[in-house]
Amino acid sequence: MDPLDRIKEQIESNPVIIYMKGTPQFPQCGFSSRAAAALQDCGDKFAYVNILADPEIFENLPKFADWPTFPQVYVDGELIGGCDITLELHASGELQKMLKEAAKKWPDEEEGQQN
Repeated sequence: MDPLDRIKEQIESNPVIIYMKGTPQFPQCGFSSRAAAALQDCGDKFAYVNILADPEIFENLPKFADWPTFPQVYVDGELIGGCDITLELHASGELQKMLKEAAKKWPDEEEGQQN
């Protein structure tokens, strides 16, 4: 599958997804660590993709989103931004609201996962 099609499918099939360096449990950069921690603090499920383990995603995601840096956080199919924007939304309480709404779209049997 074309990498851009894979990215599109991942974003469309996960109400909340973060493309990050490493995993939420073992982040590989400070920005990814802080963004994932903000998502985890909200208490809702989210999926993640370790871009370091998937060179095609690493190379093509900036083209897909027209956003050059990582992490990238998507909620309901929309790029909300990277680390700074995610932290600002978290501090204002807006991220929690966004994730609560998005969490309603997860099938009951699914958990946040790596794609």
